[in-house]
Amino acid sequence: MFVPNNFLGTLLTCKFVSKVKIMSVNTVPSISYYSLDVIQDEARRLVQKGVVSRQQPIYTLCQYIPAREWVCIECELEKCDFLLRDRIGDLIGREEWEND
Repeated sequence: MFVPNNFLGTLLTCKFVSKVKIMSVNTVPSISYYSLDVIQDEARRLVQKGVVSRQQPIYTLCQYIPAREWVCIECELEKCDFLLRDRIGDLIGREEWEND
């Protein structure tokens, strides 16, 4: 099983990082919470653009999401019983077609 290099460290610091909000005058504040719906919408958007496929593991999404935000996403996925090795298709569910 492939596990990203920062996966174990991220799990250990997940609860600590989610309670800390660091702001600077020159930076945009980051979102400290991601709902499962937001994560699914972002994954759906990347699949529709053809950037990732439904068959790839969920951890593939970390390449397209800033590292400081990925920590919060991992925590939410864990709360919702998703594993990073699960497929993106499992995360976003079945596709709905408007034109048959």
